[in-house]
Amino acid sequence: MELPKIKILDEKNKILHQKSVEVKFPLSAKEKQDIKDMLLYLKMSQIDEEREKYDLRAGMGLAYVQIGVLKRIFVIVDEYEEGKFKNYVVINPEIKSMSEELVYVGEGEGCLSINRDVEGIVPRHARITVDAYDEEGNPYTIRVREEIAIAFQHEIDHLDGILFPDRIDKKNPFKDAELMREI
Repeated sequence: MELPKIKILDEKNKILHQKSVEVKFPLSAKEKQDIKDMLLYLKMSQIDEEREKYDLRAGMGLAYVQIGVLKRIFVIVDEYEEGKFKNYVVINPEIKSMSEELVYVGEGEGCLSINRDVEGIVPRHARITVDAYDEEGNPYTIRVREEIAIAFQHEIDHLDGILFPDRIDKKNPFKDAELMREI
């Protein structure tokens, strides 16, 4: 596999703290190519040989803003079984409902735009329902749970100019952990 030529912005870049705008359809050829490149990059980052070959950090999701474009698009690649991947392309997402149950990632959330360790937990909803559009502009509704729900919320935050450390209580990074379920 050939590594796509995308540059992921670092958290110091101010564009990551700006709100992304709605996408207009039809998508341009460039937007479609960017989506393909982002999906391939994430897949390669999850395959040991490719990750080592290109010195990649493993990643599950990427928002369009992370490659420098303020549009409401994100992709997620989930390796649900060894060597088997499910791709999610999410355009103009809107959270319609969320569970009351809160969860957090035990080892801490990570982000391809944040190249440092961040202590603390990020409260996330265990299940969410999202309305969105696919690459052809067709509307769909998806209900996601657990790790995928966390990834969706993390990427939607990117579209709103929020990085996960912004969601960690600065004075008490593990605040209310006992009220949430660790996953």
